[in-house]
Amino acid sequence: MNIRFDLEYRTIFGEDLFLNVLEHDGSQTRHAMHTTDGIIWSVELTVEKTIEYFYTVTWRGREKRSEWVLCPHSFDPKEVSDPTLPVVQRDSWMDAPEDFRVAGTLIPVFSLRSRRSFGVGDFGDLRMMVDWVATSGQRLLQILPINDTTSSHTWGDSYPYSCISVFALHPQYVELGALPKLKKEADRQRFDELRRELNALPQIDYERVNAAKLEYLRLLFDQEGKKTLASAAFKTFFDESRQWLEPYAQYCVLRDQFGTGDFGQWPEEYRHCGPASADAAGAAVRFWYFVQFILAQQLSAVHAYARTRGVLLKGDIPIGVARHGCDVWQEPRYFNLNGQAGAPPDDFAEDGQNWGFPTYNWDEMLRDGCQWWERRFRNMARYFDAYRIDHVLGFFRIWEIPVPAKSGLLGQFAPALALSREEIWAYGISDETLKRTTGPIIKAQPAETLSTDYLFLRDHRNPEVFHPRIAAQKTEAYASLSDHEKQAFDALYEQYFYHRNNQFWYEEAMQKLPKLVRATRMLCCAEDLGMVPACVQWVMDELGILSLELESMPKEPWVRFGHVERNPRRSVATISSHDTPTLRMWWDEDYERTQDYYNSILGLQGPAPHPLPGNLARHIIQRHLDCPSMVCVIALQDWLATDEHLRLKDAAAERINIPANPHHYWRYRMHLNIEDLKNDKQFTEGIREMVAKGNR
Repeated sequence: MNIRFDLEYRTIFGEDLFLNVLEHDGSQTRHAMHTTDGIIWSVELTVEKTIEYFYTVTWRGREKRSEWVLCPHSFDPKEVSDPTLPVVQRDSWMDAPEDFRVAGTLIPVFSLRSRRSFGVGDFGDLRMMVDWVATSGQRLLQILPINDTTSSHTWGDSYPYSCISVFALHPQYVELGALPKLKKEADRQRFDELRRELNALPQIDYERVNAAKLEYLRLLFDQEGKKTLASAAFKTFFDESRQWLEPYAQYCVLRDQFGTGDFGQWPEEYRHCGPASADAAGAAVRFWYFVQFILAQQLSAVHAYARTRGVLLKGDIPIGVARHGCDVWQEPRYFNLNGQAGAPPDDFAEDGQNWGFPTYNWDEMLRDGCQWWERRFRNMARYFDAYRIDHVLGFFRIWEIPVPAKSGLLGQFAPALALSREEIWAYGISDETLKRTTGPIIKAQPAETLSTDYLFLRDHRNPEVFHPRIAAQKTEAYASLSDHEKQAFDALYEQYFYHRNNQFWYEEAMQKLPKLVRATRMLCCAEDLGMVPACVQWVMDELGILSLELESMPKEPWVRFGHVERNPRRSVATISSHDTPTLRMWWDEDYERTQDYYNSILGLQGPAPHPLPGNLARHIIQRHLDCPSMVCVIALQDWLATDEHLRLKDAAAERINIPANPHHYWRYRMHLNIEDLKNDKQFTEGIREMVAKGNR
């Protein structure tokens, strides 16, 4: 009888699976298995009698060690009525071979520049960047989020972490040159002149670029839309995507009709996604179907091409969504609109950060098994082999600032085990002190009148319990305490922020992350920087999630710099990110700190040179390539720092984002074309040598 053997095994890039059947003479017959999604592997055999079999895995054409033999079994066809064997589950990334060590480059798609791009990086540029990454011996290309962020068609939409849809791609990334040409010669000439003008700018002109691309797409839709939407490829895409695509297209039509993405300002009948909004949108939604289909086709083609070049694409999953975006409009039950997500005080912002995103209603999400998140992860897997979870701490607890407060200092962790009056008294803090140093119920206060001079804040949902205010030791309220009560408050503060919630937060994360991490074949990496409780490492170790290791931001609070040679294997080593200064900027920010690093970490004598010499940048990068981390990702600006002739003269112009500035615009573009980068054989070969030396 014909039997299909299935194995659930989340493959890493370059792996193949085989079913091995033992013959009576001791030999083996090997049958290649096949997969369509990188998760379920199958092979069909004709089996007439009892057989013994097992699975083996190859990686880049080589057998793994003997312990990588999977699931030895015997099988008797007489005992089986179902022609499909039960799926066996294995997780490949947890068992990655010891020699799986990759190097990669980080660069946002919008920052890419080629001779033919339209003032902003696009998916065609991404394909070219894949070529350079492969040629330089690297095997990973990491980008920032590429979801649509268009809420107002203004500069404020340039923030890539404020997506209006976690499923839709941003129209700015469409490669216009790969589409059919416009029929009118005057249109073709006009857009080509505009392309040349925008592409010559040193930074992105976000508003003009996006207005031009949307105008081009509308003209193309009038010309090609009917034929495109009638194609079999579109119908397949629509069937797979309609759950998010229809509401997204309706939202876009209404956003443009009413001049704002804030659906709270729309007429009453359209403030909720439903029949009224669908009727109002009408035929105009088909344009947005057309745009998303083109984007999906182009990005899928880049992903397929990257796999042929041996390059993993690594995406980015933002922790938040836009407060007035399509996701909230479509499924508001998943969000707490009276809360704002942010971050407690850190090196980026001493008053904390307020991102403005609504916080998640996890109780509602857990009721249906986190389907919204699972759909989101599976959609990402169409385009990526690995992903970075932005602010993974949000799956444990989020820093929630109540509306209408602005300052991150008025936030509190949610969820968290708040303190009762009795517990606070037990530490030695009197009821009189508690009353005097506790803030009011914030939602009842105008934002401009809110003070931050408190030791305690009332819980956002239950004002009868309390949270210590973050960084309370810097307040006048703390200074007014007696020495005894200062000691009592310090003990309470330490216990609350670093110990009290550890088991609780572990259980919170384990309700959410296991299913999501296992929902796809992608390698899961996490941004786990900041005020990190001990339970985060427990969960990441248990689920095989790679941590992020920055030498300049060590996890241990008692050291000034991390030691890359001690990085855990299951980690991503890097030097700078989109939120931090580049290596060259960091080097010149604080001469005393740099001198300490130069002497104590690099082990070099004498004064540290300024600005950073190219050979020293090369040495620092090589240390990261040599470290134990499974993955080492270097920002393109830091690769360029190794070549004093190639790098940009003004190091400050290479920074992507300034987290402390909520009005920062994301405008950074490469100062050279990808074609020139690919043609610089000396630079590319230098990187190849460094990667090879690091055994990656």
